[in-house]
Amino acid sequence: MNKKNIIHTLEQIALYLELKGENPFKIAAFRKAAQALETDTRSMSEIDDITAIKGIGKGTAAVITDLLKNGRSEVLLELQNEIPKGLPPLLKLPGLGGKKIAKLYKELGVDSAESLRVACEEGKVAALSGFGKKTQDKIMKELENFGEKAETHPIWLLDELVTQLNELLEEIQEIDEFSVAGSFRRVKEQSKDIDFIIATENPVAVKEELLSKLSYQEIIASGDTKISVELQTEGIQVDFRLVSNEEYATALHHFTGSKDHNVRMRQIAKEHGEKISEYGIEQQDGRVLTFDSETAFFAHYNLPFIPPTVRMGGKEFDRLDQIPDLIELSDIQADLHMHTTWSDGAYAVHEMGQALIDKGYQYGVITDHSQYLKVANGLTPERLEKQRLEIQAFNKEHPEFTLLAGTEMDILPDGSLDFDDEVMADLDFVIASIHSSFSQPQEKIMERLHTAIKNPHVDMIAHPTGRIIGKRDGYNPDVPQLIAWAKEYGKILELNANPYRLDLCMEHLEMAARAGVPIAINTDAHAIDQLRFMEVVTKYAQKAWLKKENIVNTWSLKDFMNYLQKK
Repeated sequence: MNKKNIIHTLEQIALYLELKGENPFKIAAFRKAAQALETDTRSMSEIDDITAIKGIGKGTAAVITDLLKNGRSEVLLELQNEIPKGLPPLLKLPGLGGKKIAKLYKELGVDSAESLRVACEEGKVAALSGFGKKTQDKIMKELENFGEKAETHPIWLLDELVTQLNELLEEIQEIDEFSVAGSFRRVKEQSKDIDFIIATENPVAVKEELLSKLSYQEIIASGDTKISVELQTEGIQVDFRLVSNEEYATALHHFTGSKDHNVRMRQIAKEHGEKISEYGIEQQDGRVLTFDSETAFFAHYNLPFIPPTVRMGGKEFDRLDQIPDLIELSDIQADLHMHTTWSDGAYAVHEMGQALIDKGYQYGVITDHSQYLKVANGLTPERLEKQRLEIQAFNKEHPEFTLLAGTEMDILPDGSLDFDDEVMADLDFVIASIHSSFSQPQEKIMERLHTAIKNPHVDMIAHPTGRIIGKRDGYNPDVPQLIAWAKEYGKILELNANPYRLDLCMEHLEMAARAGVPIAINTDAHAIDQLRFMEVVTKYAQKAWLKKENIVNTWSLKDFMNYLQKK
């Protein structure tokens, strides 16, 4: 239960209180407490007395203590039980905040999307004070596709579920091996469902325990070798296939796909007089060969292990010699983009630094937000100086590791930069990024990016398109031109590891690699547990056939510092 989780819970309580129509002062108390925690530069482990923080009273302190002690809030749970289940989803409708929904609930009895639709059709919403016909028409339009089940789901949503399911499967003793498969294992940006392959010699016991622990709304199939459920979360389907230990490797390969890759493998098998199935490789005499690993399966056809990420059925078979050079998680030596409690992160400088050491990294960079981003408690030049002292103190205590002082500096809407050259010159590493005015014309967006990328003190452009997978397209930059500028000015472009972003995308990464532009793979972590995103993103980089030589943070500290000095 880190600081970010607690802040989020306090904000949730405030929102539920608003939906309930509670006293505005009570609602404000929880928002004030969340803001007080956000602006306090300490992590939760460093705060001795919660009530000593201005803005946190006895009531909100009790909720925080409950969260720290039990990992959940009884206040929030009670509110969730009191509020009709159909109300919170209405918050997804543009233009409807907590106050408006509370008014609809209190005065019209609206408690779901369907009852809201009826109220609009009867003209009751338009007649309600503070709404009007325009608002009613807008709500009707937004309700047209509201609540429809999505055909595919973004990787960031599935990543959270896969992490939870991995933890659940780890607890079942009768499972010998398991792995996620399907398009998620291939690190596809959007997937229809989730597939798991489970090796066990006791499928009945596994099936019973799995169904008793899963949080699902429907069992779609429940056979001896396959269990399919529809989860509570977004109605996402998960298929669990139960196989013997001998069948595990070939089943994992088969259900990882892709379809075209499997077709190509079957063609190769046919040339050898064999047939591939999920159970193994069938010989001409009827025997079925099984393998103890996918590596052994590929080796049977004199092929190297082909990573799931590049199993597309085409160029992987033409680029087999390049596979050993593809970027791997073990190649990563540093993380160059992360946040602490100085801005909107959950942990202190020394805690993030220790987490990087625990990862086995050589160095890292603290890059809290700059002053323009007030919503993220961005740092002024004066606060940057104070933070630098903290970073220096950490380095003295950890001589085997180096923590560098940096910033994620905003490129402002008017095209200027958030810090003066003098401030940037004192930092080890300067990231420039856009967080505002996404709707500007491409010409203006490019003008902003050009101002940043040509500045001699700027080292990297972060999440260069601003996209959020499945939610927004970003600010539509001319990426080929941005890549050309990065090459011209010797700058780094980021592959942001956050599953919401994966920005640059695969197509743009391939462009950058061809142009010889260095790429930094960074987690943009706002909490220690988000450092795990590095594993997902190195696999995503493989999809673009990126090699170790393309990636800045595979370099040693000496090589990295030499690069910055030459630039």
